[in-house]
Amino acid sequence: MKRALVAAWLCTMLVTQAVAEEQPKQGGLLTIRLNSDIRSLEPGVNRDTNTDNVLNHIFEGLVAYRADMSVGSALADSWTVSGDGKTYRFVLRDGVMFHNGAPLTSAEVKWSWSRLQANPAWQCRNVFDGSQGVKVIDVEAPEPRIVIYHLEKPSGMFLKQLANIQCAVLVAHPDSLDAQGQWRAPIGTGPFKLAEWKHDLSIDLDRVAAYRPSTAPASGYAGARIAHVDRISFRIIPDDSAARAALRTDAVDVITEVQPERVAELQAGGVNVQTTPGLARDALLINDKDPLLANPKMREAIATAIDREQIAETRSQGLAKANSSAVSTSMAYFDPAFLAWPAYDPSRAAALLKEAGYHGQPIKLQTNKRYPGMDANSILLQAMLSAVGLNVQIETLDWATQLDRYMKGEFQLQSFTYSGRFDPALTYATFLADRARFKWAQWDDPKALELLREAMETADDARRKQLFLDLHDLLRAQIPTIGLFYEPAVDATTKHVHGYRVWAPDRPIAWGVWKD
Repeated sequence: MKRALVAAWLCTMLVTQAVAEEQPKQGGLLTIRLNSDIRSLEPGVNRDTNTDNVLNHIFEGLVAYRADMSVGSALADSWTVSGDGKTYRFVLRDGVMFHNGAPLTSAEVKWSWSRLQANPAWQCRNVFDGSQGVKVIDVEAPEPRIVIYHLEKPSGMFLKQLANIQCAVLVAHPDSLDAQGQWRAPIGTGPFKLAEWKHDLSIDLDRVAAYRPSTAPASGYAGARIAHVDRISFRIIPDDSAARAALRTDAVDVITEVQPERVAELQAGGVNVQTTPGLARDALLINDKDPLLANPKMREAIATAIDREQIAETRSQGLAKANSSAVSTSMAYFDPAFLAWPAYDPSRAAALLKEAGYHGQPIKLQTNKRYPGMDANSILLQAMLSAVGLNVQIETLDWATQLDRYMKGEFQLQSFTYSGRFDPALTYATFLADRARFKWAQWDDPKALELLREAMETADDARRKQLFLDLHDLLRAQIPTIGLFYEPAVDATTKHVHGYRVWAPDRPIAWGVWKD
């Protein structure tokens, strides 16, 4: 009995110690590597990924993407949608303060929106002006904590575009401008504020002691942004090998976008590596307007000749699985049904080629050397397609030329990678469009276009998922293009970093993180 009590006591002590070790510690410096300098400190203009990464620690929007790519709370505690789907009423978090001490009100939300709308450099103006489905016709600020957006018609994409990181619909204080109306300094509501920007060296942010986080659970950019470290230093290290060396020597705490082939090397050096399915999509593009590839049996032969699992395994070092759908496994919409695809079957591929009347005509597969992943995919694809009797010849172009051919639809096959999209409808929109207007489109089946249109308009998630499943059924039946896999998001941290979480967009998040 005594031994049992002692054992229980020891177990309790060990659990208590483990819990204590996981309790966040306040203070210290967290250093995050950037591969290039940011472009500006103004949301929505002159931006790139690094700029977005920094500004999203300073500013917040009404809503934000969760880790599963659903939309969650940020500055808005909650929102309701009118019965006709055209009016969104947002309730702001209580007690939010700007970095200059001014309280957040709906007036600043409306002011920030109006400034973006009036700025010709804002790249997402056409996302909200009706050109791409969503049209905002008015924004009201009737009460200090109430913001109302009025849309021309219902939209399933409005919240998703409002949360879109690239659109940067973030809220700034008017004091961010000088007396002439020019951008002066970033004054946001986020958990960190600007301390110093040393061009081409670093961007330092300090923790905001008065910050009041959301009560929603932290997930991705949404929910509670609770800062533990006193300062973030985004250090600019262009060279990847130099960045890895800095990580191994504790000169840097976090690096993102790690190449899968570097994982074993980093782990051997005592570095912690995290990975999750990402959003960047590797694909084989097929021009079904080409006389040879217009034959459905030719496209099916190509599909069944490709061992997608082997490509995903080889290219990702085992970190990714094959997925030919427009829905990444990181997304809330994902369902195992999206993995359905014509099975790898070289014998069937050879039989289909015979049925199609193929007699060894050459087929050009375009690729480039600028992006090694595209080139590596092309080599694997050529070997697999050649093995079933297809006369595939790799045509290596400079990237600018390949991109021009892609935009004009001037190719037979292309090895291609699409940058990550945050919603399946946006992923489909990268290759499904009216080809009379958009030569880059791979697919313009009328039924598929109608399903995508409905997915863009409806806000009902259950209905949207069914629409995406229906689209996938059409995609695998017609095979206008072949998705290979989604590149994994891979981040690495030193052993002193705790609470860090990699997520599908592969963007560093410093809140919720602490160091021992």
